Amino acid sequence: MDHQDRQLVEAVLANAPGAFERLVREHQALCWHIIYRMVRHPEDARELCQDTFLRVHQHLRQYRYESALKSWIGRVAYTVALRYLERKRIAVLDPSEDGDGFDVAERASDSFDLESAYADSDMAAHLHAAIETLPPLQRTLLTLYHLDELSIDEIASITGLATGTIKSHLFRTRLRLREQLQTLYGVSP
Repeated sequence: MDHQDRQLVEAVLANAPGAFERLVREHQALCWHIIYRMVRHPEDARELCQDTFLRVHQHLRQYRYESALKSWIGRVAYTVALRYLERKRIAVLDPSEDGDGFDVAERASDSFDLESAYADSDMAAHLHAAIETLPPLQRTLLTLYHLDELSIDEIASITGLATGTIKSHLFRTRLRLREQLQTLYGVSP
């Protein structure tokens, strides 16, 4: 447990001036990334971020310091986004994905370097477009891991998914992106 997290939570709970604003300022980027990647509509994402911080404020006393504050807030944001998608009847996973554990993903490296692909500006544009076609869950897991550089354990805290499930989704998602980019650039898979 981070000492600064504890101090900030205690300050918010004590209604210290500016404490909640500081909490929002420190965690709004993560909240936005999670929600926007799930819902992809800026207006809805802004509203859902506000709803997230309202829930954080209302339920902060329930925070038990068992994980980092950012993971707890990320979990609230993820849950708010999931509920939004459920209400809109938007599939969180590609229907062709079976959700089973994928043992090979635990052991195998797929050798696709997302960061290098993102560094090449032409490929980055195609990669960004390909990422946007992913279902909400895969898009969110991929970007949290590769672009926000969260660990598998942090992502598990946020999503509530098992680490093996996250690794499986990342493996299959990178494989799918690699195939799309290889097709686009005329390279045989």
